[in-house]
Amino acid sequence: MSALVIAEHDHASIKPATLNTVTAALACGGDVHVLVAGANAAEAGKAAAQIAGVAKVIVADSASLAENLAENVAAQVLAIAANYSHILFPSTANGKNVAPRVAAKLDVAQISDITQVVSADTFERPIYAGNAIATVQSSDATKVITVRTTGFDAAAATGGTATVETAEGVADSGKSSFVGREVTKSDRPELTAAKIIVSGGRALGSAEKFTEVMTPLADKLNAGLGASRAAVDAGYAPNDWQVGQTGKIVAPQLYIAAGISGAIQHLAGMKDSKVIVAINKDEEAPIFSVADYGLVADLFTAVPELVKAL
Repeated sequence: MSALVIAEHDHASIKPATLNTVTAALACGGDVHVLVAGANAAEAGKAAAQIAGVAKVIVADSASLAENLAENVAAQVLAIAANYSHILFPSTANGKNVAPRVAAKLDVAQISDITQVVSADTFERPIYAGNAIATVQSSDATKVITVRTTGFDAAAATGGTATVETAEGVADSGKSSFVGREVTKSDRPELTAAKIIVSGGRALGSAEKFTEVMTPLADKLNAGLGASRAAVDAGYAPNDWQVGQTGKIVAPQLYIAAGISGAIQHLAGMKDSKVIVAINKDEEAPIFSVADYGLVADLFTAVPELVKAL
């Protein structure tokens, strides 16, 4: 019984989501192998070989894999899928794009967004925006799994001594083509990797106030900036800042929520944070039910005072 982790990478280095997925794969039992499917991805393969607990790294190099097109990556996974009892993807945009294609081709049921491995065939996953935890048992010969990375500690990125093998890259499927990519550039930490996140809600009232109040706090803490869906929908913050069930699932060391009431969809995206601080003038706000520290105060007064005190 072996598990295959599909690495998230930029062809030169391994992305943090891969490390959490390796931890989940190790809990399934057996050897853990990592597939690095890319173009000129030898450096990413070397980085994957350093991950603690990984027995083997398979590097598939092909021009067809340069842009991580889902059809081509799925074909690459399927080319070696017969060797594995478990195939695990990080529950990221890329992982959620490829995994269903692999599951469909293997004629198995995908097990989505797991947060715990109970045994080799039994897993836990949140449902109803995290209000209930479902225990799922699969009798499929191959388990195709997406892993909610906030549910697992990251494996050590160094210390491993995995062997590195090469596999022949698949030909282009011809079903899709890469047209272009618009990448948001920021000096701040990316939300899903940030150790500290400062989030603002609709109570800020405008994009100008959002920037005026929240940015100094984020600067002081070198934090990622997040927002509730209500703030994003109102145009106070860009879409890629949204934290929640329909945004990004985060679990930083510290999460500060200012002017966020705590709708269930928002809580689903951040309640696994190690320490949660809530600032809200409504003492009945649901955010206080998950907060480790709560301050009932006007954020326009409290946040600047916090910045001065830091």
